[in-house]
Amino acid sequence: MGEAKQHKATRSSHRKRTSVQPNGRAGSRRMLLVLGALAFFLATGGVYLILGSSSATEVSPTKAPNEVAPSTGSVKVGNPAPDFALPSLDGKTVRLSDLRGQVVLINFWATWCPPCRMEMPAIQDAYEANHQKGFTVLAVSVAEPASSVRSFVQEFGLTFTPLLDSKGEVSSRYQAMGLPTSIFVDREGIIRAIHVGAMTPAQINDYLAEVLTP
Repeated sequence: MGEAKQHKATRSSHRKRTSVQPNGRAGSRRMLLVLGALAFFLATGGVYLILGSSSATEVSPTKAPNEVAPSTGSVKVGNPAPDFALPSLDGKTVRLSDLRGQVVLINFWATWCPPCRMEMPAIQDAYEANHQKGFTVLAVSVAEPASSVRSFVQEFGLTFTPLLDSKGEVSSRYQAMGLPTSIFVDREGIIRAIHVGAMTPAQINDYLAEVLTP
């Protein structure tokens, strides 16, 4: 009788052990699935985050409109403005050195440049207000045909002098890497300010207040 009970208990214990094994295997499979999903997430999501962060740092911030770009080489504040001669729309040759005694704004621009179009009316207003005080504007169009420049001048009603830098040689000499670029030259032919980006009316007036002396 005791042997029968012992045999029955042994079989019951064996059934319990065999019934536990499937749950243990299922738990192991779930654990493997969780670990696999975690590894996949780290492999894909981690790469995405790294790439996303890398690409974000490669994008250069846009320059603020009131930023004054640092100059390199001979074209810098305090140095004489390099002389140049360019044709105007009417075919006349305009030389910078011939304007000694006047305050000159050399503005490098293009008709396709939105910031150039945005600031041009303010330059025209400043010219009209200060021309009698000895202020002139040389609007140097960079690598564009005369027909495009003429249409632009008519559209905006510009009355100052647009010049044609058809080969971009003068803009390269002045290291105008972005458009628009404005260079204020005093009556002695010295560069007093260099501005990259569209100027607001207030910024133009501030520059002129420093340069436009009797």
